[in-house]
Amino acid sequence: MNQFNDYSFLLKNLMENTTDAIYFKDLESRFLMVNRACAEKHGWKTPTSNIGKTDFDVFSREHAEQAFKDEQQIIATGEAIHGIEEKETWPDGSVTWVSTTKMPLLDEAGRIIGTFGISRDITEHKEAELRAREYAGQIREIKEEMEEDVRMAGELQKNFSPSVYPAFPEGADPGCIEFLHRFTLCRDVSGDYCSIAKLSETEVGIFQCDVCGTGVRAALGTALVRGVMQEIAPLGRDPEAYMNRMNLLLLPLLHQEGIEIEVTACYITVDVTSGKMQIVNAGHPVPIHFHGGSDAGWLYLDANLTGLPLAAKKESRYFAVEDYICPDDSVVLYTDGLIRVKNNLGDPYGAKRLLDSAHSFTDEPLEDIFDGLENDALAFAKTHTFSDDVCLVGFTLREMMTI
Repeated sequence: MNQFNDYSFLLKNLMENTTDAIYFKDLESRFLMVNRACAEKHGWKTPTSNIGKTDFDVFSREHAEQAFKDEQQIIATGEAIHGIEEKETWPDGSVTWVSTTKMPLLDEAGRIIGTFGISRDITEHKEAELRAREYAGQIREIKEEMEEDVRMAGELQKNFSPSVYPAFPEGADPGCIEFLHRFTLCRDVSGDYCSIAKLSETEVGIFQCDVCGTGVRAALGTALVRGVMQEIAPLGRDPEAYMNRMNLLLLPLLHQEGIEIEVTACYITVDVTSGKMQIVNAGHPVPIHFHGGSDAGWLYLDANLTGLPLAAKKESRYFAVEDYICPDDSVVLYTDGLIRVKNNLGDPYGAKRLLDSAHSFTDEPLEDIFDGLENDALAFAKTHTFSDDVCLVGFTLREMMTI
């Protein structure tokens, strides 16, 4: 007889050489036969050492009861179970995992006389899966905590923005000069910041900055800028001294090991009795001067008057530009998120298109100017959304204040 037709020969080779545990059990879930791998797994001397024993003699009661329940279900229904993952708990407290298939054991007449099964050890794979699941849970918790922290930081950051504008003369409503600011944010926290501060009974300081980067990193930068602003507030009436001192104080804070953050900023002081403005620019977009009822142009044209961003170099020096604002004139400062949007061809909106847009709003109130500038930029943008935060801050001189 061909040995390959001898089922006992084939079964013997399978039982002795496979690394999977194979076992046969009777109707009471007692072992009838096991292969070498199964015996070695249980620490039995030979495959016949524990014939007649049950899982209750091998595993913890928890696992043995579940295995017994599964096998009795197979015997009662004749339905096999395929590829289930079983957690094996051993008397010493150790845990292993197997992928198990169990089927009804039939006699020649087709009657169920027990069960048989094959279990493959998947402990290493399962432990890796559980670790990954645990890590994913931890990461999810951290992410949720960070998102909540960022949300709270965003709420706190809103308190940094102007809530009440200074009035000239004191208590006037409306006064001789009108102010407005607006943030259009892409995320909860921002690197854009602005401030409008009364410097004297006749002078006001308007500051805007854009901390390079996004998210929490940029928001922390704005907090540092705000802290420095409070320290150098006595220099507010001298824009050159103010900006140069800010640069020196920010440099060690924003240039540390592994941290290099630059800040573009523009600071303008306005004397409401004369209309005299002093402008110091540190790498920031040049503000737009709206000449009431006539045209719009850059607040100054000489590019050399724009210095390097703050915290770029210790030796940077900033110089003030003088100009004048007349009644019905407006000045608008903006961050570069307004001009960085791109169209379908990848072309940026840019400063030139912004100025072209500005010509349409020379006799409009600040709110309408803000709306017009933003809407024109968004109409140009491929996505009709801003890809970076946008801050607008402006002022309109209604009339000269007399003292």
